[in-house]
Amino acid sequence: NTWRVYDIAKEGREPETVSTAGLQATIDPVAEWATAFDEVWRRFRDHFYVENMHGYDWEAIREQYRPWLAHVAHRSDLNHLMGEMIGELNVSHAYVSGGDEGLPSRPRLALLGARFEVDADANRYRIGRILSGQNDEARYRSPLTEVGVNVRQGDYLLAINGRDLRADENIYQRLTLPAGQPVVLTVSKRADGRDSREVMVIPIHNETSLHYLAWVVDNHRRVSEATDGRVGYLHVPDMGPDGIREFIKWYYGQLRKEGLVIDVRSNGGGNVSQMLIERLARQPMSLGYSRTQPETTTYPYQAFAGRLVALLDENSASDGDIFPWQFRNAGLGPLIGKKSWGGVVGITNHGALIDGGTVNVPEFGFADIDGNYVIEGEGVAPDIEVDNDPASVIAGRDPQLERAIKEVLQRIEANPPRLPDRPADPVKLE
Repeated sequence: NTWRVYDIAKEGREPETVSTAGLQATIDPVAEWATAFDEVWRRFRDHFYVENMHGYDWEAIREQYRPWLAHVAHRSDLNHLMGEMIGELNVSHAYVSGGDEGLPSRPRLALLGARFEVDADANRYRIGRILSGQNDEARYRSPLTEVGVNVRQGDYLLAINGRDLRADENIYQRLTLPAGQPVVLTVSKRADGRDSREVMVIPIHNETSLHYLAWVVDNHRRVSEATDGRVGYLHVPDMGPDGIREFIKWYYGQLRKEGLVIDVRSNGGGNVSQMLIERLARQPMSLGYSRTQPETTTYPYQAFAGRLVALLDENSASDGDIFPWQFRNAGLGPLIGKKSWGGVVGITNHGALIDGGTVNVPEFGFADIDGNYVIEGEGVAPDIEVDNDPASVIAGRDPQLERAIKEVLQRIEANPPRLPDRPADPVKLE
């Protein structure tokens, strides 16, 4: 982002910063598109994980697609063209995106972490659901649950920033406000506003994390209630920072459960699956006792002695494919759900294209211990196939989770996990 001039002939002289303020350039997008096209082709030629390009004639494929450059009229057209070209290789993680598309910035809404209902008779919005969140974590902050707000489910939302709100208006259009600014809400228990009050909230711009947390907490509740608290549950959303954080947060507090459901459905991949497998595969090798600590400790520390099952589905992808494969490979327990995505050739990014576009080349193949390529293009098949059919999901059920509960209980009954009781105090009188 900063340009400097260095004098290489003299020592000790500070570099001069070159100001780029007001710098303008004349761009020929058609020429840039041709350059980007060739660059993407070369990167796959030089970095694709196998030299034979899966048996395809890569030069012939370039010449097959090059004539279409004459018909590219927008940067998004180019991404589509290049995507079709690299798609010929029949491989996962072959991505092109971005570039100088000239797209407008997307407006950010001032969201409240709530769902609204319409009272048609009163022509007013009513708060139908407040996503509870966990306000000790910024990512799960729910504005209406913060201290001092005192908004309840069922309250009417009568005005935003002092301007009357009716149900025939789009509430989200009214919440299209500058980012980071507090919002004053007029709320009331009554549609006529006789007991209205004003509250100030700090909105959020995305509610995805709140919906995710609500889903995880509900799954944990289902498992706990169905097993009288004997079995735990955790979900791993990806194999990156979010995934390892959620694993650590949920796993260690459930170490002494008799069983555990590990859910990697819709796992977006990453590269930390081996860290999770290493922890789950730990077996107690010896025990430790202390007069001042009621809990038995294990060697190694944090070893789970109970029974495990894993959930996967069609959206368990990349390292989210690898995790269930290694879960079974390590003999940790059965896989339940649907066959996973099937893409495990790892990628690298060798820098931006001329206009800032992104290209990722599948560069690292994945094989079993005998040197056979696995998973790629096939996915990981579950041991027990269960479909979350639309009718069941709409009815509020989760057949895959229900089967996981059944299986882990059967494994507990067949082989009850137990750490031995504390031994008697040794007597060492001679």
